[in-house]
Amino acid sequence: MKLALLDRRPPVATSDRLWTRDFALFFGARTVSLLGDAMLPVVAALAVGAIHGVSGVGYVLAVWTAPFVIFVLFGGVFADRVGARTMMIGADVVRILTQGVLAVAFLTGYPPLWLLLSASFLSGTAAAMFQPGVNGMVPLVAADPQRANGTLKVAEAATQVGGPVLAGLLMVLAGAGTVYAVDAGTFLLSALCLALVRIRPLARAGKPSTVLLDLRRGWSEFRSRSWMWSVILIWVLFGVLVFGPYIPLSSRLIGDRLGDVAYAWVMAGLGAGTVLGGLVAIRLRPARPLAAGGVAMSGFAFIPLSVALELPLPLLMAGHLVGGIAWAFWSVMWSTSVQTQVAPEVLNRVTAYEVAGSVAGMAVGQALVGPVLGIVDPRTLLFVATGVSLAVCAALLLTPPVRRLRRA
Repeated sequence: MKLALLDRRPPVATSDRLWTRDFALFFGARTVSLLGDAMLPVVAALAVGAIHGVSGVGYVLAVWTAPFVIFVLFGGVFADRVGARTMMIGADVVRILTQGVLAVAFLTGYPPLWLLLSASFLSGTAAAMFQPGVNGMVPLVAADPQRANGTLKVAEAATQVGGPVLAGLLMVLAGAGTVYAVDAGTFLLSALCLALVRIRPLARAGKPSTVLLDLRRGWSEFRSRSWMWSVILIWVLFGVLVFGPYIPLSSRLIGDRLGDVAYAWVMAGLGAGTVLGGLVAIRLRPARPLAAGGVAMSGFAFIPLSVALELPLPLLMAGHLVGGIAWAFWSVMWSTSVQTQVAPEVLNRVTAYEVAGSVAGMAVGQALVGPVLGIVDPRTLLFVATGVSLAVCAALLLTPPVRRLRRA
């Protein structure tokens, strides 16, 4: 069985060495792209908010999220039909144009809301075309997907810390137009790196197919794996009650009590934990990766709990450090399981379904937190989130297909 699973993956590497030319280029593309993504919330909150207020920021962010959730399934189909790399390069080109237009608009005046919304819609659609291919590209550029995922998770954590800092500095020193110009530059570098990657195209079946049939095939592949859809169902609950509301709630409670600088230090602790978790995931190879990841995720409960208890700053940072380790380790176990258990020719479509489910739950949680705060104390919501975090871990471990899934 193990040999059969290995035989389904394309023979793209002859060595276990991670830092091949192709992986280095892919790593560079992902890192600069993630850096650009991490800069966007800051510039949206500061630049858009200064012109169009809090409601304008909300509209811009919502108009980015909605097309992402709607079109990500089609992104998976197109990535399997024309190739993940091709779709990712095309998506980067679109975002070069959208962010470039916004850079010019901010450098020359005050962009109207319709322009910001249009660019946000196109950027969210491009992200939906880009994201499914990320998972599919990893087995094509790395002989060891788990080491690759751990390394990419470390880079993601670094950009999540560095991106907002860079955006804030550029906003103060040069203005929003420069931030958007740098953001466009990150997507240009990403496209160039991806264009230089050399991978073998996957052979497609000779029988004719349509987009609808490809969507149905992706759904069939997703539905046939009980371990996968079980995790996504659990993750929707996690997104609605924990992951979605956490950022608005924590920024309000920590910022009001200790100040914005303290909140930045807490986020730095989370980023440091994510780096450590990625490094642990590179080395540790459990026989049952999702079971190990489920156990590790119990540490995530320290994040909402530390905020709800109104702990002093050092303990807040410690709680987020532990939670970051837990989150990163689970993420690597999950990504590696999907990449090694799903056939390459449908991997992008299957990834699109799991991404859509995860993001949808988070978006619902973000949308509901405002109205719920009108009737429930924010600390109470975070205590609930702590309990749900532990319940999610228990659900993962009590679901037999998830608990029993073995490393391929």
